[in-house]
Amino acid sequence: MNIGVCKLELRLPENQSLKGKRRVIKSIITRLRNEYNVSVAEIDNQGLWQLATLGITCVSNHRRHADETLSNVVRFVAQSYPDVELVSSEVETFPAF
Repeated sequence: MNIGVCKLELRLPENQSLKGKRRVIKSIITRLRNEYNVSVAEIDNQGLWQLATLGITCVSNHRRHADETLSNVVRFVAQSYPDVELVSSEVETFPAF
């Protein structure tokens, strides 16, 4: 069993309130869960209007599959949300046992 972990730092330059941020982040989280069957949570910068940090995880029998899934997640966010700037992404996969 392999666990893939991804950290995405996002910037929402057009956002003017926490309510607007929640709307965008909730949309991203829901679409990622539905499209890629991954676990997603906002893990940092909850109180800031224009910054968000998402933690994304997946579990797979094969390391390559976990890497591909998380790479596709990063690409999906970058392409599907042009109004959201992808500041940084980190992906790591490691054996669980």
